[in-house]
Amino acid sequence: MKTQNAMQSDWIATARTLSQALPYLQRYTGATVVIKFGGHAMGDDSEMESFARDIVLMQQVGVNPVIVHGGGPMINQMLDRLGIESTFVNGKRVTDEATVEVVEMVLSGRVNKRIVQAINDQGGRAIGLSGKDANMIVCDPAKPELGFVGDPVEVTPDVIRQLHGNGMIPVVAPIGTGRNGETYNINGDTAAGAIAAALKADRLLLLTDVAGVKDASGDVVTQLTPEQVSELTASGVIAGGMIPKTETALAAIRGGVRAVVILDGRAPNACLLELFTEHGAGSLIRRQDL
Repeated sequence: MKTQNAMQSDWIATARTLSQALPYLQRYTGATVVIKFGGHAMGDDSEMESFARDIVLMQQVGVNPVIVHGGGPMINQMLDRLGIESTFVNGKRVTDEATVEVVEMVLSGRVNKRIVQAINDQGGRAIGLSGKDANMIVCDPAKPELGFVGDPVEVTPDVIRQLHGNGMIPVVAPIGTGRNGETYNINGDTAAGAIAAALKADRLLLLTDVAGVKDASGDVVTQLTPEQVSELTASGVIAGGMIPKTETALAAIRGGVRAVVILDGRAPNACLLELFTEHGAGSLIRRQDL
């Protein structure tokens, strides 16, 4: 049991943290922040609740958040349940017509609405949609051999701006439409980067299951320029699953996003730490002149 003195010490520490956050709260008032949400946190009720609370708090202090989510494990579970077998090309799933129907059902339905409900339960006003709504994301095939896997070629985020203007939090499933009305599955990071670029977002936060971009010694690099990212990739230091994330980051920055942060979504209050504290969280990538 805590003593009165111990509790008072905790309260003072909390007040000090809030006071120190003031310049960062002011800095992000009115800013658009796109958050790619996925990984372990999506399957854990307590972490989902914590994430939702952080998003509502962000909006409460003037940030305009946009959530873009994945849902690979849930898709796999449903495909197994329905007995739909997957084929792979160079380790990547081929999304045929049967598979893309399941992908849309799971992402736009079960996963999307679970996040919406979690945010609403914390007092927010979340609205679920996909890239097909209002033709927000138009795709071409990423690679013909992968079937209905899409690469965004046109992003029209007017509906997101309208939702923000009405005090709502958009939650976007990474499903796009083709030029002839096809349905395309989009990589969640890719969709988040494309939406962030179209919005000219102040920040794109890519929540992952690792602490950030690491150097050759295995230490997390807290700040990087696009040129340094390219050098680390060319030298093989950035490798494996980190490559598509850094490629998304570089594309978003070229598209007009002010900065991209790759951070560990498993860390408590990761988004708040990144936006509203001096030390931030994860690896921040931005041009040197910004």
